Amino acid sequence: MNNKARNIFFLFGLIAVVVMLLTFDVSFTQLWKDILHAGYWLVAILSLWVVLYIMNAFTWQIIIRGSGDCPIPFWKILKLTISGFALNYATPAGLMGGEPYKIMELKPYIGTQRATSSVLLFAMMHIFAHFWFWVTSIFVYVVLALMGLLPLDWGMGCVLLFMMVFCGGGIYFFVRGYKKGMVMKLIRFTSHIPLLKKWAKGFSEKQHDNLQKIDQQIAELQSQNKKSFYGSFFLEYVGRMVQSLEIYFMLLLFDAGTGGLLTFVYAFLILSFTSLFANLLFFMPLQLGGREGGFAMSVAQMGMTSDIGMFVSIICRIRELFWTAIGLLLMKIGNDHHSVEK
Repeated sequence: MNNKARNIFFLFGLIAVVVMLLTFDVSFTQLWKDILHAGYWLVAILSLWVVLYIMNAFTWQIIIRGSGDCPIPFWKILKLTISGFALNYATPAGLMGGEPYKIMELKPYIGTQRATSSVLLFAMMHIFAHFWFWVTSIFVYVVLALMGLLPLDWGMGCVLLFMMVFCGGGIYFFVRGYKKGMVMKLIRFTSHIPLLKKWAKGFSEKQHDNLQKIDQQIAELQSQNKKSFYGSFFLEYVGRMVQSLEIYFMLLLFDAGTGGLLTFVYAFLILSFTSLFANLLFFMPLQLGGREGGFAMSVAQMGMTSDIGMFVSIICRIRELFWTAIGLLLMKIGNDHHSVEK
């Protein structure tokens, strides 16, 4: 990627972060109080995401190798992973920023088609693992409710039913996408949107052959390279479990639960319900409002106080802003041009 394009992505992300900081509806006094309360656990929370990003990078590397050789060094994949997520955090509609950036950075190494398919496959696997993560949480919640550890009334039953239908539909959509590809389907869907209709039809006609090849590469991961498919899925699914430690650390600060396995399960459920609610509001940068509301409702459902929900949401927001800043800074370093374009 040339420096001009990279600077545009960087500037766009920077402006988004500044806007979010200016609209961060928490007083400095409250913010500082929560940081002091977190103490050394804040370091543990920030460090946990080093592990998570490394797992994401390994997932992406497995996917790239599933379609051929991988000439890009792992540190570069990790750097692009962090920067890509930073742009996704900072931009409305999530994938509008990070995915195009990663494709453009990866293109000189493995070519446009493989770069596009690998980035799309990683995004698909990331979302696909989330659906299974949410499904797992439904069964876990029901088990705990039957044990008398969590409430289960008609209202919560309707929420769980909605989650199951939503996740079932999502899993079905992605399974079909993995079998036949989904780029052409998305372009055809876009061609029915009034403001994008003309562009989508023109783009589809001009890039028809390339889009079909990308769909073919997407389908090949599941049909011809099952080891890469299940390996990448395993890493992404386990990554969501590891992410639950972030909530677990914060619950320990409030002595919520027993501090053992049950507290971790509560953390897992809080993360699951919150992430689902926030992702339903994917059009918001940093999922503003959705994340906080999700934490408030999830924590209350676990029988915990609103103070815990507020604290968890603030610390998670601090962590997101920290890693978004790191990701934007990484866009400006390590941009060598020793590519092996194909």
